[in-house]
Amino acid sequence: MSSCISILGSTGSIGRQTLDVVDKLGLRVAALTANRDVDRLEAQCRKYRPKLAAMMDEAAYKELKARLSDMNITVVLGLEGLITAASLPEADTVVTAVSGMVGLKPTLAAIREKKRIALANKESLVCGGELVLRAVKRYGAQLVPVDSEHSAIFQCLAFRRDAAFDRLVLTASGGPFLHLSQEELRRVTAADALRHPTWNMGAKITVDSATLLNKGYEVIEAHWLYDAPFEKIDAVVHPESIVHSLVLFSDGAALAQLGYPDMRVPIQLALTYPERLPCEKPLDLAALGRLTFLPFPAEKFPCYGLAVAAGKAGGTLPVVLNAAAEEAVRAFLAGRITFPAIAETIQDALGSFPREEADSFERLAGTDARVRAHALSFIYGKSAS
Repeated sequence: MSSCISILGSTGSIGRQTLDVVDKLGLRVAALTANRDVDRLEAQCRKYRPKLAAMMDEAAYKELKARLSDMNITVVLGLEGLITAASLPEADTVVTAVSGMVGLKPTLAAIREKKRIALANKESLVCGGELVLRAVKRYGAQLVPVDSEHSAIFQCLAFRRDAAFDRLVLTASGGPFLHLSQEELRRVTAADALRHPTWNMGAKITVDSATLLNKGYEVIEAHWLYDAPFEKIDAVVHPESIVHSLVLFSDGAALAQLGYPDMRVPIQLALTYPERLPCEKPLDLAALGRLTFLPFPAEKFPCYGLAVAAGKAGGTLPVVLNAAAEEAVRAFLAGRITFPAIAETIQDALGSFPREEADSFERLAGTDARVRAHALSFIYGKSAS
């Protein structure tokens, strides 16, 4: 069980819920980090009194440093600051809750220090799964999933990432646009996409849930976490978000993990594993009435298929996928492109960059930078035409 943690991305949705769990369990906090939310990070620092605080944005870093000048807290800047936070000797566990590929290098740093990694940053495995798993094996670090779907699979496999299974089935709420036509999808706005039917998440992951790109990312994660061939990973729509995923076995048995849609449950398990401690209210099956499962609408939401194809191809193509997606989602949230143009941006990028070997962080970072520039050119050229 964890005793002292560093939280990368403490002001975001997962980070704030992690601090709820910290309050409940009485854990110590070694480091807190944020992108640019000075007000919230200052309040967190004054409450939890970490040894270190890191801010990605330079202007926000300077402001936070001035505000915390009366406290014995070291304030650091940028990616190197995240790496420092992930490497502190005091922390036995690092919760990686930042959004985007920025989480990969700090995750690798924490692995080298043999920390427990409570992994909520999808992009670490989507973009750098080969590097992450190689490092985990080399240094003997613990990798414990926080995503509700992968926490569910981890539990169904009796906390063994190397357990035998026949198939993995990821569940998806279907997002807010499940029943819309293609014509209706062209008219949806960012505000529409951010109204998720069951989960409370940050903007990027909520849009990824609406496009179902998020589920494609989870397929790639499952491939790396459980050494699962892509052909043995399926997805199904489950609007109630009560069954968080299932594992099917060769004898026909299926195990599922059920619970209310509350991220504090898998967060707490990642911190207390292998122990289970009391958490939220128990599941009332009679009150639920029924659970619904529907075919996965991959044809209507092409981001899912693009993600799975990139995952199967491997190498640097998942980095191409993610970099284009991040820029496209940012443009959609800003009102620059339509909802379907997110998939169009990703498809263009995947068709424009060849597969290379994912043999180093430097190669992945270089690909990421080139793809972002290409995607921005595609987006602004499209929006101007």
